[in-house]
Amino acid sequence: MQPRHTTPRAADHRADTSARPHTPGTGTHHDTRDAGGPRRVRHTLNIGILAHVDAGKTSLTERLLFDTGAIDRLGSVDGGDTRTDTGELERQRGITIRSAVASFTVGDIQVNLIDTPGHSDFIAEVERALGVLDGAVLLLSAVEGVQARTRVLMKTLRRLRLPTLLFVNKIDRMGARSDALLADIRRTLAPVAVPMTDVTDLGTPRARVTVRALDDPAVRDRLAETLAEADETVLAHLVDGPPPTAGLLRTALAARTADATVYPVYFGSALGGQGVGALIEGMVRLIPPASVGTGSAPYGTVFAVQQPPNGERTAHVRLFQGQLLARQQIALHRRTADGAHTSLTGRITSLDVIGREPGADGPLTAGNIAVLRGVPGIRTGDRLGPVGDGAPTDAAAHGPAGAALFPAPTLEALVRARHPARAAALRTALLALADQDPLLHVRPAPDGATSVLLHGEVQKQIIAATLADEYGVEADFAPSRVVCVERPAGVGEACHEIARRNHTGPWATVGLRVEPGPHGSGPVFAYETELGALPHGFHQAVEETVLATLQDGPHGRAVTDCRVVLTRSGFVGPVSTAGHFRTVTAEVLLRALHRAGTRVHEPYHAFEAELPLDALAPVTARLAALGAELGEASGGRHSWLLSGALAARHVPEIEGLLPGLTHGEGVWTSHPSGDRPLRGRGAEDPAAR
Repeated sequence: MQPRHTTPRAADHRADTSARPHTPGTGTHHDTRDAGGPRRVRHTLNIGILAHVDAGKTSLTERLLFDTGAIDRLGSVDGGDTRTDTGELERQRGITIRSAVASFTVGDIQVNLIDTPGHSDFIAEVERALGVLDGAVLLLSAVEGVQARTRVLMKTLRRLRLPTLLFVNKIDRMGARSDALLADIRRTLAPVAVPMTDVTDLGTPRARVTVRALDDPAVRDRLAETLAEADETVLAHLVDGPPPTAGLLRTALAARTADATVYPVYFGSALGGQGVGALIEGMVRLIPPASVGTGSAPYGTVFAVQQPPNGERTAHVRLFQGQLLARQQIALHRRTADGAHTSLTGRITSLDVIGREPGADGPLTAGNIAVLRGVPGIRTGDRLGPVGDGAPTDAAAHGPAGAALFPAPTLEALVRARHPARAAALRTALLALADQDPLLHVRPAPDGATSVLLHGEVQKQIIAATLADEYGVEADFAPSRVVCVERPAGVGEACHEIARRNHTGPWATVGLRVEPGPHGSGPVFAYETELGALPHGFHQAVEETVLATLQDGPHGRAVTDCRVVLTRSGFVGPVSTAGHFRTVTAEVLLRALHRAGTRVHEPYHAFEAELPLDALAPVTARLAALGAELGEASGGRHSWLLSGALAARHVPEIEGLLPGLTHGEGVWTSHPSGDRPLRGRGAEDPAAR
């Protein structure tokens, strides 16, 4: 899925003075440019906008751009004219499908906004964005409150210790809540949540926001009591005196927001503009810029790739260290689906830094984002610069190359071209989409079909529409099935040896041993034979065939977490060919897997269910009947919180049953969490299922 970026239009280049106070609901702008001179930027913040679907992310992005002078007219999701949802499918459906980058400035600080999809089917877009952020704004609806997806996102943000501001949107809608919602936030999202604004006329079109001013003693006291839960200095002042000053509280609030132990909460309306000025102030004052590496070698991450049909490939790169110039030679590193590391080199032909004046020259510097062109084969998830011992000392903060914050897709669907003559075009288009989304694995399937891994049914609909609209290929998708994998249950060996006399088969000797590997290790190929005993082309044929055969396995499922060792090899020159070794290797490996035995594993979801007090028994009974692994059940005055794990194939069923079992009051949250051995009939022989 492709990213876009938005920069101010030439007509929008305004004076860069200090941000003026925002008048709620009036659309008053923050001026962000120096009159009569170029813009001066002290540092850049890369901030993600995250939320449950329909919470108002795109509307908030539009409002932020308008109120800071980056655009001169507010677009709307309903009108299909927003700056970030530019794709035709996004305009038709009113949802964000692809991450978009837009920029504005406040004083001497540039903010790059990354608007991410809210629908769980597009989790790969969110995953890539999180790896390049300095901070985040998590949206909630004042009406719907904390939703299942909100909790999943917040858990991830807390695990990453990413500085996060919470924005409670839609305060002007009927049914909006403030105090009760703040209590829900502290109970389910962030124990130390600090309200930064108050609301009057909540739930009406007259709703207005006022900032909590620290010159008010009552405000200072409330803030000090909350901050004392996370800051020892504030606690010491409350216990031993003297009372903390406004300056000390501001410093503590910024420090604890930066280390993600405190979460400021702002109330407002993206459509009406109320409270957005206070949020902007919080973004630039409370979210610190990321530390910049001290080395001179460029180090960064490719977090989005765009490859329009018959167009030039472009890539969005966030740089953490060094600088990049147009026409510079770069090295990229990636982790492949089978766990191996590969690299490629290329030369940048052009480089457009986000937020820079159109046509302006100059390098991409650490902390900023740019669009690169001219590097064939560049893919989402590629890491720019050295890996391993040569990587910067703080590289771990940005994750290893190719690392995933969210698990891989758990659904598979077979795709066929509606018109057989377009089968090759379909395969080419799917491979192009997979280049943009590394979790969208595409591989050949029997009878001319193509297998695609998916996160959900909405994603399947979007891919089908994209194939038709952008690539001119109409495709039919088979019903999705849950992706299972196989792992060796023991050790197995097999061998094919060249018969010197009256030989009629392939001229190749191959012996293989299959043995279980550590969980999560993927497929590993190794040698016990002497390297150089075979020509390089034959070695390569054996290794490539082993990895390809494991992708389909004995029963059509991928075999993973195993070690395949070449134990014997031989050839007859000049009779033997690489084709002989490919044929023999596939046959020998399948025999070795049969002797080792394999066990099927199916994906599981970790879940949390918030249940009314009288619903615990019927829900646990139903979960037990579905084979769930039940964990803790913690109770309160109003509800139970039940956790556990459940096979992914049963999740849609329990989600459908929960409203009836809980009188519509239950809340279900789940996410992929690895796999477990398949139980019951067919566990050893997948073909029996």
